[in-house]
Amino acid sequence: MRKTSKRLLIKINFTDKLGRFMFDRIEIFDKRYSELSQRLYEPSVASNPDEFQKVMKELKSIEEIVLTYRDYKSAVESEKESLEILSETTDSELKELAQAELDEAKASIETLSEKLKILLLPKDPNDERNVIVEIRGGAGGEESALFSAVLFRMYSMYSEKHGYKVEVINANETELGGYKEISFMIEGEGAYSRFKYESGVHRVQRVPETESQGRVHTSTTTVAVLPEAEDVELEIDPSDLKIDTFRSSGAGGQHINKTSSAIRITHIPTGTVVECQDERSQYKNKDKALKVLKSRLLKEKQDKQASEIAADRKSQVGTGDRSERIRTYNYPQGRLTDHRIGLTLYKLEDILNGNLDEVIDALIAADRAEKLKESMES
Repeated sequence: MRKTSKRLLIKINFTDKLGRFMFDRIEIFDKRYSELSQRLYEPSVASNPDEFQKVMKELKSIEEIVLTYRDYKSAVESEKESLEILSETTDSELKELAQAELDEAKASIETLSEKLKILLLPKDPNDERNVIVEIRGGAGGEESALFSAVLFRMYSMYSEKHGYKVEVINANETELGGYKEISFMIEGEGAYSRFKYESGVHRVQRVPETESQGRVHTSTTTVAVLPEAEDVELEIDPSDLKIDTFRSSGAGGQHINKTSSAIRITHIPTGTVVECQDERSQYKNKDKALKVLKSRLLKEKQDKQASEIAADRKSQVGTGDRSERIRTYNYPQGRLTDHRIGLTLYKLEDILNGNLDEVIDALIAADRAEKLKESMES
């Protein structure tokens, strides 16, 4: 009788540790994972590359949850067996071994249950998309434009380290090598999941190259990060577009192209204007400009939907609003401070050389913690 009640208690603990709702959800994933694994060997799937890819994609999307859950179940089973040995044996050596296994199982259960809670958080549907990044000089004139070039270099180097492809869409360069504005595409798996936290106002404190007195100036640069829109998501009526052509120009207004290959597209209903003059081909510039326009309109649509759902709730990491001051780069102190999570690092040069992972990982962790807190409260 005593043994039966102990087993019942262990079974209750198994579901209580994760929560009944979470347990049920993972069981569904586990069952689906087994079904998909079997399907891969079916002739109708194995002989059809498109279908095989589709099944494999779904399998991969739930694999980490399922394998973590199976490790969790194994740890719970180990805990159960250790408790039974401790309650039934009188052998001191066996008890010592069982206690060690019990301690290890409990630690694993704690770690894996927390990991499962995070894995079950709703995923940002944009995370796997390519991104379009727009950097614009703000307060500070030429110094702001020069820092825009520093940020572009930082993001380019970071992308290279992660195997992402960077393609400039439009650049308005100054005579000193800065950018009044530059927009570029970053292509690669999970690009948006890494770059989405960069939206906002970036503040720089340093002695400008043009400063003869050696005084530290403060200037700002604005970054906007847009998930690339897919054609099926957003339909644009051609009659809503005004398309103008003009000659491409380089720094200082010098013409770099004698033909009118540059494109300016105005979306009449919203007043959104996009320019592209990076390519010599008018067709390529138009194609790039349309991509940016669709991505901007999609972001506006998604932001509106999110604000309607979340009302005035703001996460700890920030809203992604381009007007929000998110970070300060202090050159004299070699310091970077991210104001959203209170992170300060004294390795500015290293970060500006594209080693952004420590910052981005901290932002992701803070974002997940906030979402986990919200899910527990709701």
